[in-house]
Amino acid sequence: MGSPKDTFVTVYGRKPVLEALGDESLQVDKVVLADTARGPAAREILDAASSRGVPVQRATAQRVKVLAGNGKQDQGVMADVVAPRMRLLSEALSGPRPPRGVLLLDGITTPANVGMILRTATAAGMGGIVVPRRGVASIDPLVVKASAGVAFHAPVLRCATAGEAASLLRDAGYPLFALDASAPTSLFEASLPGRAAFVLGSETAGHSPEVRDLVDTWLSIPMRGGVESLNVASAAAVLCFEHLRRDSSTY
Repeated sequence: MGSPKDTFVTVYGRKPVLEALGDESLQVDKVVLADTARGPAAREILDAASSRGVPVQRATAQRVKVLAGNGKQDQGVMADVVAPRMRLLSEALSGPRPPRGVLLLDGITTPANVGMILRTATAAGMGGIVVPRRGVASIDPLVVKASAGVAFHAPVLRCATAGEAASLLRDAGYPLFALDASAPTSLFEASLPGRAAFVLGSETAGHSPEVRDLVDTWLSIPMRGGVESLNVASAAAVLCFEHLRRDSSTY
């Protein structure tokens, strides 16, 4: 079942909302402003929304906190920004042109890492980046900032959990590859089909059990200089561009 968060990127706080309203390349669906918000800051938001023709809804401060999903930093205002390339994973897999390379985030809870991965994977032409609604940092202003704004336009695929995503991908015929520093097979030596899914797990907890059980092949990135492993965002960059290099050679 879908969710409104499968269509929009929700930003909260005065500055992020004003930045979204000021960016003509973004389509803002609505702004929700706390009924207690008054004064110059509220007027600036109302004027910016009016100039773009964006509807403003008033709600209680508690309701704004619930909708924003952040009770400490919403500052009484949030906005839903249309994410044109965001869709359900199930829809993407059953559509006429299913994505070739898919990246699946599993338990990555640091917003900076999620944002950098979204930027890198989009730059490398990944067909989809699965960001589950549970167990992974939500796409919020911290993720948007870390992605340098790419999160609004990234090919994000949504589902409930990483385990659900892994099952859907396997059922759709995607082999599942996952990175593990101790895996005997090197990323650079493995056979990587163009149509495949790659799982990135948490740096601390690794991969969730329901995903680990479905992985077909474990891969490692060779390390030198006594370095044990890379940050997950750095590992994602290596993986995504290696997939791009291999996939590009098939055309």
